[in-house]
Amino acid sequence: MLKRLITSELINWKDSKYRKPLILKGVRQCGKTYILKEFGTQYYEDTAYFDFEKNPAIAEKFEQDLDPERIIIELGILNKKIIRPKATLVIFDEIQFCSRALTSLKYFYEKMPGYHIACAGSLLGIALAKPSSFPVGKVDFLTLYPMSFYEFLLANNENMLVDYLGKIKIDSSISKIFADKLITLLKIFYITGGMPEVVYRWIQTGDIAEVEKVQEMILNSYELEFAKHAPPKDFPKISKIWNSVPGQLARENSKFIYGHASQGARAKDLEDAMQWLISAGMVYKVCMITKPGIPVSSYCNSNYFKLYLSDIGLLRKMANLPADSILDNNLHFKEFRGACAENYVLCELISITNKVPVYWKSENIAEVDFIAQFDSKIVPIEVKAQQNLKSRSLSIYRQKFSPEVSVRASMMNLKKDNDLLNIPLYLFWTIKNHI
Repeated sequence: MLKRLITSELINWKDSKYRKPLILKGVRQCGKTYILKEFGTQYYEDTAYFDFEKNPAIAEKFEQDLDPERIIIELGILNKKIIRPKATLVIFDEIQFCSRALTSLKYFYEKMPGYHIACAGSLLGIALAKPSSFPVGKVDFLTLYPMSFYEFLLANNENMLVDYLGKIKIDSSISKIFADKLITLLKIFYITGGMPEVVYRWIQTGDIAEVEKVQEMILNSYELEFAKHAPPKDFPKISKIWNSVPGQLARENSKFIYGHASQGARAKDLEDAMQWLISAGMVYKVCMITKPGIPVSSYCNSNYFKLYLSDIGLLRKMANLPADSILDNNLHFKEFRGACAENYVLCELISITNKVPVYWKSENIAEVDFIAQFDSKIVPIEVKAQQNLKSRSLSIYRQKFSPEVSVRASMMNLKKDNDLLNIPLYLFWTIKNHI
């Protein structure tokens, strides 16, 4: 079993006296169905599972009317077992394929709140489902992301090491034997990424070729997703933007340029296609700010931005970067090392904060990779792929705005230099402990 941190949030949902039907959102293949089934097995007496994509006939139960009492009885007959309040977890998988099932959640909440209903669906699919009356205010939402490095360590049975690292102080240092082990595991994570099926295949086989088979399958399924949901006229544009992301990140100035995705293209030509990918959770749009403020999102200049992928392993595979170039740190990896480190840190930040950060740029003299908000703290984060600690841009930002705390993520050990914290990339998941 792959341990996911979202389980604690699911437990809180189960136990809440204000519980509503749950919609678990997330990009395709990030493990939504798996985690809901595991949650049902571990924390309920029974689970009733219904997949609207594989079994379209289930949708017929919602056609007559949206009476939750009738629906639950008929679903129980389909399930060949009575669905009981509190004792049974009802899972509606791929709920975007039945817009009336989405609408019915309102009536389950209002008339039969004792039933525990959890739904899984792709971010884009739910947005496009267009139910006749979306249950605004009548459902709870959680978002599942690909596995973080912390979860990857747990999957590799490093529980004791994780417990130890979670308690370590910023003014301590990681012993070389642990640091070397963590660096190796981080390199493997750059190769596999956090898609659960990919991680599971790695844990089971330790075979990169098997890992890449699964990654190729996921990438192919994403292309099919474009064809299934996107307007036909936008399909070529979406593919061009999607396939351009690794190359755009590898450039020294990784600001996204529409013309690099499609020759001669401008924002008006590709903006809708790009938003499609963002809505699907496949890419993250990190906008530029020229000065920090709370909330940081309100200071964004949406005309200047970078695009990152939602998974570091898929980025590596799309870039056709050989796995051994990462493990051996050879010259093939040198040009792409910074892009991998940035994409990794971004995914970790989103997993930690549940928000997409921004980046800061001051004309053409300085640029800080990420500006993230932790409660009332605005934290600049400079990403260094190796041990190089020269951070001219971060120094300029600190002189200009005097942040309470700044972070440099690199391969150097833990270090505190007044308000500047150096957090190793392999320990970035502990950032909240230190700031």
